[in-house]
Amino acid sequence: MEHRLTDNLRVAFVFIILFSTGSSVNDREWNFCGTWRHGMGSLSLNVNLSPGCSEFSISADESSLSIAGQITAQCSRSGVIPHEQLGLDSEKETPFCVFWEPLLDQLKLQLGGKNLTLCWPTSLQGNCCTYLSHGPNTPEGPFGIINGAVRNDVITGKVLTAYTFNGISIDSKTLCDEESQGSTQVSMTKDTALGNMEHPCARRVEVDMKRDFRGYNITAPATKGVPAEFSTTIYLPPALKQAAKMTSRVVCTFFKSNSLFQEGHKDVRVLDDVVEISMENEIIADLSEPIRIVFHHEVIIKLHSRKCVSWDTRKDPLQVNWLMDGCKMHQKGPKQTECLCNHLTYFSVLVEMKPRPVRHLLALTAITSLGCAVSVISCIALIIYLCRKRRCKEQSIPIHLGLAVSLALLNLLFFFTGILANVGGERVCVWVGAGLHYTLLSSFTWMGVEVFHTFWLVYMVFIPSPNPFVWNLVGFALPALPVIILAAVGDIYGLREVVPSDDVSNPYLMCWMKDSNKALLAHYFTNMTVLALLVSSGVVMLFLVYWQIRSRNEWRKNSVAFLSIWGLSCLFGTSWGLTFLDFGPLSDVVLFLSCILNSFQGFLLMLRFYMLDWMRKKANGPSLGSFSTGSTRQHMLRAQEKS
Repeated sequence: MEHRLTDNLRVAFVFIILFSTGSSVNDREWNFCGTWRHGMGSLSLNVNLSPGCSEFSISADESSLSIAGQITAQCSRSGVIPHEQLGLDSEKETPFCVFWEPLLDQLKLQLGGKNLTLCWPTSLQGNCCTYLSHGPNTPEGPFGIINGAVRNDVITGKVLTAYTFNGISIDSKTLCDEESQGSTQVSMTKDTALGNMEHPCARRVEVDMKRDFRGYNITAPATKGVPAEFSTTIYLPPALKQAAKMTSRVVCTFFKSNSLFQEGHKDVRVLDDVVEISMENEIIADLSEPIRIVFHHEVIIKLHSRKCVSWDTRKDPLQVNWLMDGCKMHQKGPKQTECLCNHLTYFSVLVEMKPRPVRHLLALTAITSLGCAVSVISCIALIIYLCRKRRCKEQSIPIHLGLAVSLALLNLLFFFTGILANVGGERVCVWVGAGLHYTLLSSFTWMGVEVFHTFWLVYMVFIPSPNPFVWNLVGFALPALPVIILAAVGDIYGLREVVPSDDVSNPYLMCWMKDSNKALLAHYFTNMTVLALLVSSGVVMLFLVYWQIRSRNEWRKNSVAFLSIWGLSCLFGTSWGLTFLDFGPLSDVVLFLSCILNSFQGFLLMLRFYMLDWMRKKANGPSLGSFSTGSTRQHMLRAQEKS
């Protein structure tokens, strides 16, 4: 009885001081900022935190910044974070800030513009450490912390080796209730009715899964001013009990309006509601039946797509990184989103604020599917035709054959990529995406070989063409190198969403490179670089061919000139250059034209050989290429067209 009375008097004394100083709003968001003056060598961050409420220190020297002491209620972390993970530059001074939120047991460090989470947010039981006061000054030195400030109030402009602080332990529920009363003294609006009112504390629900556990529904604890029907709900499946080995207790924590979860996002926004589901000493993943989380939110218009995401603190312990891995979205309406997730961690919904949807996606998809199907059949027919012509021993036939094979594989994979993405998901798309990238690079390479071989025939008449084995090595083996390297790097290939402009909530799924900065960089370094070289060399080669044979009698016939240039364009893949013209008022026209020409390239290639064969028969010439190419290699691609 006496002990309880002492605690109550202590709390009352703290609140008297609190209200008299008028700082109640800021005490739950303490921060210390300064500039770390260090050397030019290797730098590191030392962390040594443990539960308690005694001395808390922030110190620095020539090579390390240290954060240590007892300040947390549950968080315990110790270790050294090396220079590579900090991403610091070579400057001698680095600004930093330490943010402490006692009601969430959350400690963040902003170092050199990079946000690091030292203690993840959680719900508290028992006491928390707050009202930190500055302790005695420490010695000055050449290296250390300069311009140390608490809540923007500078303590000193001198270079100190350390700053120490002492806190007061207080009942977290008492402080939370007091803060909640201050934050709810506002008029009710439509937004607050939808559950967007800020709540200073995380709310917690514990479930004990007994032996006969058959699933359990959880509703977030009520928040003052928020109707129950707008609360987040969770369904824990029986599969969770079967997967647990060490414990049967599940802890569900509900967060509201925590700025930590919004960090690092410019074009997207995380919902105000975030849920953490955890089991002590358990790593739960790949559940046979998913956990169902229903989020209620403001109206999300159709132009803004949304996706269910999770933050895996085991993979990214220092920075918030929202990923779609292990979660699927089931949209229930503009104000409600259901997430189906197969693991335990933090969950929320990510909303695209600046969508970049594809216009006419349904029409483009239909055209592409038809073009790919026709091209596959055409390429197979062309392969059979060229195989029969191999006895002619023409140097160009193995090259034409390689291009036909690569285009057939490319169109076949692209035709089935949507089906495989919906059926196989992420695991299948890793392989299909890599295969699709390989066939695309292989097709580009064979088109480049066609350009080089044409140059060889026109300008290096008396030098024998390289062996077909060399062409096969270049066309099939060389493109595999970047794909193998990217696959080894990881997190490049996988499931990709293409958002239509008319319904952004129903994206088209395909297997390709992921929608990430790393995958985008790989796309530009491989696909776009190779494509730029291919198109530029193809256009130059077309001009050189025209310049060499423009005076021939056959070329005075417009039909012959057109068919020759058009036929070589199919070989060189110059139509892919339309990719670089997809901008401005004619972007839709260019997009459709590019889609038609590129998806039907296999058919156009077969048509080109059919037309040459028809022209040969019409002219009764000795070879397939004689009518359109002339009689000498100096003036025309006789061997190139002989197939």
